Amino acid sequence: MLSKEKLTRINDLAKRAKTSGLTKAEEKEQQVLRKEYLQTFRSSFKNHLHSVTVVDENGNDVTPDALKESKKNNNKPIH
Repeated sequence: MLSKEKLTRINDLAKRAKTSGLTKAEEKEQQVLRKEYLQTFRSSFKNHLHSVTVVDENGNDVTPDALKESKKNNNKPIH
């Protein structure tokens, strides 16, 4: 998870971009922070998905094969 300070900075830059605009340095900072945020989000989401098991009403494991394979490899994207 990103620090509270970084999330606040992302939001501050977004607000300023909509109102008064950003300098080139601030635009670069915004891109870097957004990239870091997305990487963190995707990693967290992937970890969450890897903890999921799909079970039908009869109690049978019906987890999609792509998810099972991703759990085994633990690094390939799920398609």
